[in-house]
Amino acid sequence: MVNRPQKKTEKSKLNNASENGQTETTQSGFGYQKTAPEMRTKLVREVFESVAPKYDVMNDVMSLGIHRLWKRDFVNGVAPKADEAILDLAGGTGDIAFLMQNARSRFTEPDNKITICDINPAMLNVGKQRAMDKGLHGKFDWVEGNAEELPFDDNSFDVVTIAFGLRNVTRLSKALSDILRVLKPGGRFYCLEFSHIPVPLLQKAYDRYSFGFLPWAGEKIAGDRAAYQYLAESIRAFPDQAALVKLMQNAGFNAVAYRNLSIGIAAIHHGFKG
Repeated sequence: MVNRPQKKTEKSKLNNASENGQTETTQSGFGYQKTAPEMRTKLVREVFESVAPKYDVMNDVMSLGIHRLWKRDFVNGVAPKADEAILDLAGGTGDIAFLMQNARSRFTEPDNKITICDINPAMLNVGKQRAMDKGLHGKFDWVEGNAEELPFDDNSFDVVTIAFGLRNVTRLSKALSDILRVLKPGGRFYCLEFSHIPVPLLQKAYDRYSFGFLPWAGEKIAGDRAAYQYLAESIRAFPDQAALVKLMQNAGFNAVAYRNLSIGIAAIHHGFKG
């Protein structure tokens, strides 16, 4: 695999094939904390178990509500159709799936359910309750599963989405390859994720906000400062826009492209299965 070189700093803990001769790209740190891949997966799971009850509130606080605009933009780009088989990964609380369900039922009632898959049962439980509160009970299939080993057959879905979840996957290349596996030929993959601002001065200002306000808000609102310290660190450790394009291409996706949101604070990547 050929990846953009990663600096050997505490802010970047990606093991890639150009370094270890393997075909895997692994995020080997829990934020800036060095840890084994298996332990990272466990720690990430524990983070979301802790913050699940306040997850949606914290999203509004952290982004000043802008995440809602990003998600609508994301779903508009997906343009889900009523007859498509759709999988939303890391979608436990339901935000993306609810928006897609509303979009595709605008003109006709879909005859199939959107599948929501998340590694964390606590997040799925929050989503199920939210679906009931919104009158959407019975519209979704809720599946506990790891994006690195999806519990679905080959060529099962027309569309796979993941929003603010790929950053938390340990083995990125494995997850991208498995997403490609479950897509039907011609199927579409869309990823919305925090990314990197291409203007250094603005990136520094955003870093000050991320490492100052986010942990403080996490402590005051969610009662978990460490979880939101991890969030800030994980954003900085995640591959930038161009590096993620390369990872998707190496996994086998065609016509890979991205579009920045809010000057690169977040980005939407998409690709197709040939």
